[in-house]
Amino acid sequence: MAAAALPTATVVVNPTAGRGKAGRVLPTVLRELLKGMPGVSLRVHQATSYEEARLRCVDAVESARPGAHGGRRDCLIVMGGDGMMALGLNAAGGSEVPLGLVPAGTGNDFCRGVGVPANPVKAARVIAAGGTVRMDLMQVDGALTGGATRRLVGSVVSTGYDSLVNRRANRMTVPIGPVAYAYAALAELADFEPLRYDLLLDGVRRKQTAMLVGVANSGVFGGGMRIAPGYSITDGLLDVTIIHPVSRATLLRLLPLMFNGGFVKDPAVERVRVSKVTIDGPGLFGMADGEALGPVPLVCTSLPAHLTVFVP
Repeated sequence: MAAAALPTATVVVNPTAGRGKAGRVLPTVLRELLKGMPGVSLRVHQATSYEEARLRCVDAVESARPGAHGGRRDCLIVMGGDGMMALGLNAAGGSEVPLGLVPAGTGNDFCRGVGVPANPVKAARVIAAGGTVRMDLMQVDGALTGGATRRLVGSVVSTGYDSLVNRRANRMTVPIGPVAYAYAALAELADFEPLRYDLLLDGVRRKQTAMLVGVANSGVFGGGMRIAPGYSITDGLLDVTIIHPVSRATLLRLLPLMFNGGFVKDPAVERVRVSKVTIDGPGLFGMADGEALGPVPLVCTSLPAHLTVFVP
């Protein structure tokens, strides 16, 4: 009788993530995985483009064998920044293939949101330990960037002041790292005015102005900002945070409080939990998981228990 094939862990890496950090720490991460996952075959791909990384992730999930092999399943491991995490969750979402996350970018918000350590070696140890959770994802439908009409989101869909800041930070050519978001926030604040929203929250329509409307699956974005304190990745609901019109000075005061979630105590902040929200309004543009999502209207729907992810 032929011996059973070893379980396969496919590692897809963006070696340029974190201004080259991913490539530098990759050998150490692979050694940690090999040490902690004896009897598992590692298949490593250092992607040279976004499209190659996407196809490698999709192929790993589609070729994964059902069932466990020696106590382990075939799995997909992505390493890099939030863009790589988004590719991984879009490939593995809706399947039974476990997803391993190794953060090596500048934001790493999805990893923070699900509790994966920021240190790549510690994250590799989490994968090796084998503990998983079946978590929710968010499905977004619309005329999305790149011609897509549907995308899975792990963290936050932002459409207001936060979206403008994210887009400005992404366009910066000078690699100023963690301060990029803060710099962009100040630059956008100079002439920012409240935006007009047309929302549909679980079928209830609301037309209003707001500084921002954030829709969270896991509640961390913008390099560690906690837009939805108390969020759950297993409750089957989306956390919607609305900051009603305030002065620029008040918005500036609230921004640093987003890093610890303290901003929600301000009376201008409203929070609701829904299973589905449609976002529309003149000139609004969505960002998600650190990347351009597309113009409104955007339909955001919770997908309960849609992804298996390695967690501590």
